[in-house]
Amino acid sequence: MNIQPTNATQAKDRLYGQLASSIRNMSRAVGQTADLFEQLQMDLDAMRVLAGTHAAHFMTAAAELNPEPAEEDRSPQGSDR
Repeated sequence: MNIQPTNATQAKDRLYGQLASSIRNMSRAVGQTADLFEQLQMDLDAMRVLAGTHAAHFMTAAAELNPEPAEEDRSPQGSDR
């Protein structure tokens, strides 16, 4: 006695195959997303360091271009004339 699968059984097997394929695709996408988040974290850390370096350069340049006047330079200059 040879039992042939019914249309319902074939449809169920086909849907299980599609589900398995979708789960594999989703698993791959989740793995890629995790890798991208790891790369994003490294990029954000690098940007933080770069921003700190640029801020330090900016403050150094500002201090060189706009020095604070010394205490004696602040007094009135009436005695020189």
